[in-house]
Amino acid sequence: MTRIYMIRHGKAAAGWDGDADPCLNELGQAQAEAVSKKVQALVASPVPIYSSPLKRCQETAAPLAAAWGVAPQIEAGVGEIPPPLEDLTARTNWLRRVMTGTWEGLYSDPVSVESGVDFRRWNENVVSTLNALKGQAVVIFSHFVALNAAYCAATGAADVVSFAPENCSLSIFDTDGTSLSLVTQGDETKDLKIALGKRS
Repeated sequence: MTRIYMIRHGKAAAGWDGDADPCLNELGQAQAEAVSKKVQALVASPVPIYSSPLKRCQETAAPLAAAWGVAPQIEAGVGEIPPPLEDLTARTNWLRRVMTGTWEGLYSDPVSVESGVDFRRWNENVVSTLNALKGQAVVIFSHFVALNAAYCAATGAADVVSFAPENCSLSIFDTDGTSLSLVTQGDETKDLKIALGKRS
């Protein structure tokens, strides 16, 4: 059994429609420091760290990586949901729409279908990436929607947003190599409308 400490990145310096790959803002940097301390209190000795390729996740991982002297491994399998559109505003409108429904609704959404992106495969790949992790424990820095993919696989929930992880929210899963189970659900945003206005 492998324990997975899965963390949403800290607050980004730009929203969905402002920058495709922003850094953390000042609050996000403080959140990253705080979650580093939280993980160190839970995990007695250094374990492997994995991060989405995007800057906001790598920067969130940095304080823990420095404290442990562990170089984060970049893992595309826990990255952000792929964009079906290049235009940032159109992308934002699509994401806000599909995040109010189910995964099946996301897969069949006209923009999703027209894009040619296989979102079902993306979802399955997040889960298979997590189930393939080995060792006693790992720490992962990821995204809002990817965390929901893991949560839904573990609980059977059907909504794209089945829970709304706050920035630097820490959720804990176990994997037996085949399936995920939820140990601890991370802190949620106070208001789902605010959550849907945040970067995934």
